[in-house]
Amino acid sequence: MALIEVEQLRKTFRVPVRHSGRLSAVRTLLSREYRDVHAVEEASFSIQAGELVGYLGPNGAGKSTTLKMLTGILVPSSGSITVDGRVPHRQRSEHARSIGVVFGQRTQLWWDLPTIESFELLRHIYAIPAERWRSNLATFTELLELEPFLNTPVRQLSLGQRMRADLTAALLHDPRILFLDEPTIGLDVLARERIRGFLQHLHRDLGVTIILTTHDLGDIERLCQRVILIDHGLVIYDGALAALRTRLGRWRTLVIDLDELPPEPITIADAQVMRTEGLRVWLRFDREQITAAALIATVAAYYSIRDLTVEEPAIESIVHTIYANGIGHNTNL
Repeated sequence: MALIEVEQLRKTFRVPVRHSGRLSAVRTLLSREYRDVHAVEEASFSIQAGELVGYLGPNGAGKSTTLKMLTGILVPSSGSITVDGRVPHRQRSEHARSIGVVFGQRTQLWWDLPTIESFELLRHIYAIPAERWRSNLATFTELLELEPFLNTPVRQLSLGQRMRADLTAALLHDPRILFLDEPTIGLDVLARERIRGFLQHLHRDLGVTIILTTHDLGDIERLCQRVILIDHGLVIYDGALAALRTRLGRWRTLVIDLDELPPEPITIADAQVMRTEGLRVWLRFDREQITAAALIATVAAYYSIRDLTVEEPAIESIVHTIYANGIGHNTNL
């Protein structure tokens, strides 16, 4: 049985209808009209223990709502969820002690306390054995470089420091599952790389199951082999990131460095010259029409090559294509 099972999950919110104009406003106040907003609609997926899954979608797609149901914060309107054998909203206390949660825009630390005191309070809240707590804290202090700000009040931490502290707070009690909602939002390049490296360690070395929502597609490329795409509350893709590239990222680029400039402009069958800069040439080709190996052999037959690389399509362009054109619902590759 999968560690996480989601079947036909739905979440509908009733929101008041607002009318413009004084008379309409009075009518609305007296009658209180409502409309239903379907934040998540018939989502189904399963996640095995030890997976690191990217859960993607545009703003308003239902990502955060799904995570809140998985963590027990929200109650589903219909459908079913089991996480490690528990129904999150029915077994909230037990569930909370078995998972870690980080919401990028919120903190679970005490704002006016030194960071280390927040960690000490969490030791008591989760009833973590003292020796285990010290061991975990030492490990995370080293991996996330917490030492310089352990005695700094949380309100004085930079965003990158607070995110590292929040990750530590979410993991001190050894959860099997970590839910992350925009963990790198607003961070600079160095801070993002530090967080990504830490998450790789959790997944690869400690076997923590991680579900990650993010708008930073660099997180997905660096961390995830599997992605679930959601749009307007519906799962529109669930599968390997590599398969998504193959299916929707048909166009690849062969970048070649020549030994010398050819006497005439470069022309290659089955490829389009995108641009040239000195001895470097960019050739665009369709993976469904020709393989990279065949194209390289063709180029090498006519030109002297010093070096070459093959560039895959950017994940940003692939995701944009999906949301612009669609790929069909519940697609599994």
